Amino acid sequence: MNQWYSRKGLWSLFLACVFPLHVWTIILSLSDFEWVAKRTNAWDAVGVISYGLLFALVESLLLFIAATAAGLLISRKWPEPRRVGVLSVLVLILSAWAMYEQAHFVWGLHLPSAVLRWAETAGHPVRTMYLLYIGPVVLSFLAPTMLILRGGRGLQFTKVLFDRLSILSWFYLVLDAAGIAIVVSRNLS
Repeated sequence: MNQWYSRKGLWSLFLACVFPLHVWTIILSLSDFEWVAKRTNAWDAVGVISYGLLFALVESLLLFIAATAAGLLISRKWPEPRRVGVLSVLVLILSAWAMYEQAHFVWGLHLPSAVLRWAETAGHPVRTMYLLYIGPVVLSFLAPTMLILRGGRGLQFTKVLFDRLSILSWFYLVLDAAGIAIVVSRNLS
């Protein structure tokens, strides 16, 4: 029997949790930087980004704990790299859907009117809309998971992808350290 997680596996999963949350935080922070700087000054805008990075770090830790706990539901018959690969991909997909949903709110995105008209003309518009939303979500989770579980190219692609993303995740952790230092210095002065 394999152990649930090794240190390397846990670290890889943590870096996978760090990446999407920090990307989204940086996108939102940079879009707010200009108006905060105009309202007060650039140092306040840097402070806003620092607080955002601090929250992203906390969210990353919470997501990591949830993903690690969810990993306990995956069979130990599968090797740890496969389990960590599945969890990492699921974290990335879940984060992408959360970003997509938040982007709808932040930027006022809507479904095209043609799709809404088509759903209205369907016999059951509510069911049609649920299928339009739930179908892609389920498919986006199932397809990559099946590719990884079958091994081969899907698993190899996942390893290469997360090895490359881990470099950016390290960079984001360095930014987190700088953000924490800025938050502490702003609150002490």
